[in-house]
Amino acid sequence: MSELVHFRHAVRMLTIVPLPSEKSFEPDWLPRAAKYFPLVGLMIGAFLGAVLLAARQVWSGVVPALLAVTAGVALTGAFHEDGLADSADSLGGQSPEQRLAIMKDSRIGSYGTLALGLSIALRVAAVASMPPWLAAAALVAAHAGGRCAGVLLINAVPYVADRVGKIVQSDDPLLAGEVLLACAFAILGFAPLAAMAWPAGLTAALAGVVVTILVARLAMRLLGGYTGDVAGAIEQLFEVAVLLAVAAWVR
Repeated sequence: MSELVHFRHAVRMLTIVPLPSEKSFEPDWLPRAAKYFPLVGLMIGAFLGAVLLAARQVWSGVVPALLAVTAGVALTGAFHEDGLADSADSLGGQSPEQRLAIMKDSRIGSYGTLALGLSIALRVAAVASMPPWLAAAALVAAHAGGRCAGVLLINAVPYVADRVGKIVQSDDPLLAGEVLLACAFAILGFAPLAAMAWPAGLTAALAGVVVTILVARLAMRLLGGYTGDVAGAIEQLFEVAVLLAVAAWVR
């Protein structure tokens, strides 16, 4: 039953799906729930793939891709998009303290606006350029892998001490078995894509890994660690990298 509670915590944190309220939250609820983030991402990606395939029965061109990406934003409450915008805005700061202060500001600036627009545009364009079933599989892989990238980030990079973000982080790391389970869910998310075109799946996975490493290194250099917003940004950039990689393979 405790694992079911952890899974519900993961769903509640990453989506707007209504769930019954929990009687209490353990102090380590976040790392215990984090191992299920890629599974929730897989489910989100599957829903988006279904939206895409259903929309293709009615519309052609870019409309199905736009509806699929919009469905993802709606289902997650723009949770990760918010992190991407705040992280992009923080690049305007001249010191770690300034960057963290910018992240804490709820207002969106020009960097954040541009980052959101480019992220959505690139995802929509990439999905629209793929055959329907391959695009659906790519969406599943991108969303499962993106949440796994966030899990690896929070387990490998120190959390910034200022406690910037909307969620109070726990200092408890994920256990080795929990990290492996998160990675297993991500691999499961990539399985349909690899089954359809293994070179595309391999290329997409490598692109996501490279982006994850680059963003983690940048966060260490500019902030001295990660925040919840950085975790959201890394998820978004992982999605973009995977979808662009698959679109490039198709091309």
